[in-house]
Amino acid sequence: MLRIAHLVDDTSPGGVTRYLDFLTRDPAMQAFARHDVIAVPRNSPALRPITADIIVSHLTVTWRGLPGLMMLRARHAGTPLVHVEHSYSGGFVAARVTARARFQALLRCAYALFDRVVAVSEGQRFWLVSRNLIPAAKVDVIHPCVDLSAFRALPAIAGPARTFGLIGRFDAQKGFDIAIHAFRALPDADVRLNIYGSGAEEATLRDAAGNDPRIRFHPFVADPAAAMAQCDAIVMPSRWEPYGIVALEARAAGRLLAVSFVDGLRDHAETVSHPCRGQSVSDWTDTLANMAHHTRGMTVRSASDPSPERQTREGWLGLFENLTGKVLRRSPYLVA
Repeated sequence: MLRIAHLVDDTSPGGVTRYLDFLTRDPAMQAFARHDVIAVPRNSPALRPITADIIVSHLTVTWRGLPGLMMLRARHAGTPLVHVEHSYSGGFVAARVTARARFQALLRCAYALFDRVVAVSEGQRFWLVSRNLIPAAKVDVIHPCVDLSAFRALPAIAGPARTFGLIGRFDAQKGFDIAIHAFRALPDADVRLNIYGSGAEEATLRDAAGNDPRIRFHPFVADPAAAMAQCDAIVMPSRWEPYGIVALEARAAGRLLAVSFVDGLRDHAETVSHPCRGQSVSDWTDTLANMAHHTRGMTVRSASDPSPERQTREGWLGLFENLTGKVLRRSPYLVA
């Protein structure tokens, strides 16, 4: 059985942590490889010896951390190295990067140290390849996944949305401010907006909400399915988003779903209720109003939909087989 070391520099609650939980606990993933999560310093990932057949980086690439990645490569010259790009996307560059040539040089240098780079969405892969950050042959797309059983157990929504939900970090990336202003423009007195999370932008978001009695803030919840159970619709007005696990969860829960048409959220756009192609407050007000008054285009759970778990399992299995040249033991979970 293969030994896979997953290196992580941030163990705080979030999508990456929950994805790693899936990789290490899912019976099918364990059927063909042992997955160990190793917390390492971002700038010194090779500080301690790592014993593994394949090393997978879930680290954030930075200039300060680049020498550490070089040391990781040097100390494990005979071990396949894989990097999963959780952090960056075309939308991130457009919103946050001014010295773009320098930033792209950083990514090219870092990615060259790895045998393969995993994009978490087709949208992210397109950006990586179109900007010549890495050759197309070295990029694999594997959508992240989490345990979706609690979401599938929720009763699906069968009518227009009366309670909207925002779930995630209070960060400018998530665009919650856009959604709050858009919601406040709705004339309906009986609609509600539940906001779950925490973060540096909390004061800004509370100011945006003002004294609107229809908006309620809730603290971070360790069980996102419990939060989603209180909502008819999930809103994701992100300014950038490499993938968007909340969208995956909302689809599993049979919730109405609205997403920005950016980065990895485009991967969800064909199957969600209401993709919003604009980023203005008025664009989102129109989208929310449509969700509040119409059921057309509603997300419907279907047993025939491709299993996200299966897609993630098969993606990793194929990558590991490609890197090792071995035919790994197949598991009945792969076709579940």
